[in-house]
Amino acid sequence: MNGLLEIAPAAAVAENVADLCSLDNYLAQPDHTMDARIAAAREKLGTDVVLLGHHYQRDEVIRFADFTGDSYKLSKVAAETNAKYMLFCGVHFMAETADVLGRPWQQVILPDLNAGCSMADMAEIGQVEDCWDSLERAGLTEEASGGLIPLTYMNSAAAIKAFCGERGGSVCTSSNARGAFEWAFTRAGKILFLPDQHLGRNTAFAMGIPLSEMVVWDPYQINGG
Repeated sequence: MNGLLEIAPAAAVAENVADLCSLDNYLAQPDHTMDARIAAAREKLGTDVVLLGHHYQRDEVIRFADFTGDSYKLSKVAAETNAKYMLFCGVHFMAETADVLGRPWQQVILPDLNAGCSMADMAEIGQVEDCWDSLERAGLTEEASGGLIPLTYMNSAAAIKAFCGERGGSVCTSSNARGAFEWAFTRAGKILFLPDQHLGRNTAFAMGIPLSEMVVWDPYQINGG
């Protein structure tokens, strides 16, 4: 149809969806009933879907996962599959990471759109942009003052990761944080690390940087407090 998608009659679509897996009253179903329905849906979908189970998920979820692990590992594994759909049993930033690493024709599905991460929520993009603007006005981002590189931990929103990348920064995991710090210090004299102050402070302290040279930016204080 010259690139146009032919739309099937609504009744036929509804019938196919219902045949695949009816969601009626699924919250009230006993576990053994849901297990059978999940297994049937997995068999019908086959290799079109890959189910990713984060380490923090319950056993009832993990038992059906094709892959288990931490958020970064699962995102990489998902992007290396040929599955059309990546069902990420985790939180919001994990699904975003999988979407970033996945290929254009792959679709990431987050079962619960309200599944958030308290750490990722520590850094909100508007607050981070305000912080950077304040530091920029103070001249702290200029090369003359040593420059500033933003680094973010993997547990952050896609908007935060993009913010860092646009300003020459990067994303790190807990295991390679020190390597990321060493890389950043070859390019600038200061690091803006987010969202978790503890990972930033502990990594810097282990590198010999005194606590007196570390400050925490408070978005609710003028100029960060």
